[in-house]
Amino acid sequence: MTNEETLRQLTEMKLYTFSASFRDYLESTDHDELTFEERLSFMVDREWSDRNERRLNRRLKSGKLREEASVEDINYQHPRGLDKSVMQRLIACKWVKNAENIIFTGKTGVGKTWLACALANKACRNGATIKYDRIPRLLEELYVAHADGSYPQVMNKLAKIDVLILDDFGLAPLSDTERRDLLEVLEDRQKRKSTIFTSQIDLKHWHEIIGEPTVADAILDRLVTNSHKIKLGGKSLRGKK
Repeated sequence: MTNEETLRQLTEMKLYTFSASFRDYLESTDHDELTFEERLSFMVDREWSDRNERRLNRRLKSGKLREEASVEDINYQHPRGLDKSVMQRLIACKWVKNAENIIFTGKTGVGKTWLACALANKACRNGATIKYDRIPRLLEELYVAHADGSYPQVMNKLAKIDVLILDDFGLAPLSDTERRDLLEVLEDRQKRKSTIFTSQIDLKHWHEIIGEPTVADAILDRLVTNSHKIKLGGKSLRGKK
């Protein structure tokens, strides 16, 4: 078999990086610097790393995070009550493995969404699937799904996501349909997947924001029972580096 035939087969098997490594080898003049085993290990490692990078990029693109945030850039100096030891435990991503939730509350501009995206980004880098949604937009999507018959498919997709960010809870009162849709989303995810909520409303007022007492009890039971609650204070971070 010729080298060109080998390159063709590697390409057909979609081993693109392996093929590029083999071509680099053929064009190089240092064939004796590495043993066969070392050269093969090098080529396989490049293919493995490249595939992992492509998978990560696909997960990040699909997740549509609102902020390009990373846990390495978290600001612990700003006086907003962010406990570094708590964040370090969350950065380890055990909460994702255990299907635990996170609730960020605080005034606008203190970094709730940014922190949620940073933790989701870290979870994604650890192999998790992620998705960002503003609650008003998600509830509108579910309303349309009821009408066009795609509701089961939409709910099934949401249930499979490892880390779901639901941003801006409590901006407007919930209708009966919206309350029940939100309950169904959380019911599908309870003890299976992780959800991050952000809200300007203090957690103690969520019951009245949700409305109907029975549904409110059910929603909060599924969300709060197994969650890390982080209340942020201080002045707005917007406009600051």
